[in-house]
Amino acid sequence: MRDRIKAVATDLFVRHGFRGVSFGDIAPVLGITRANIHYHFGNKQKLLEEVLEDYVDDTLARFRRVWTSGDRSFEEKIEATIALNRERYVKFNSGRSHGRPWSLIARMRNEMDVIGDYAEKTLKRFARDLSTYIREATEAAIRRGEFVPDAPVEEIVVQLVSIANSAGPITQDAGSFERLERLYRAFLGTVAAAYGPD
Repeated sequence: MRDRIKAVATDLFVRHGFRGVSFGDIAPVLGITRANIHYHFGNKQKLLEEVLEDYVDDTLARFRRVWTSGDRSFEEKIEATIALNRERYVKFNSGRSHGRPWSLIARMRNEMDVIGDYAEKTLKRFARDLSTYIREATEAAIRRGEFVPDAPVEEIVVQLVSIANSAGPITQDAGSFERLERLYRAFLGTVAAAYGPD
């Protein structure tokens, strides 16, 4: 039951934010009472903390597989990142619906004033760990000759992490996924033109 509650809560937090979700919204979806949710989690803050930690852990595991893969080029890692983002985007933006929230990380960044210290630390951990994976991938790309030896690793990392952290708002503002896809590829093209071996 805990996992079912967390699955429904994740979707509702993505769609409506922390402020916009109550136990009264979750319970009828599962055919249970609000008291049942209180029994498992105590309060909404504790539920969010568990949901967000699971979501961040899963997202980091996906990014880790992409960015620490020794078999993929830097370009292929960007394309795999686009595919991961698209998968989550499509879950919440199918049919005629576009520009809706699809990332719990982005959604909770917009509510930093109410999500609590633990949730805020979880979001910071996401950015820190993602930075580590991308830094290692950039350094590996330099060693493989994809970029020149003096390519500015930290500048590449900060820009790419900023795109990843802003992926949700970028698609919402544009009303489509294509803007995010173009931004990732434009970043790659700019970095390759400035620091590629040719």
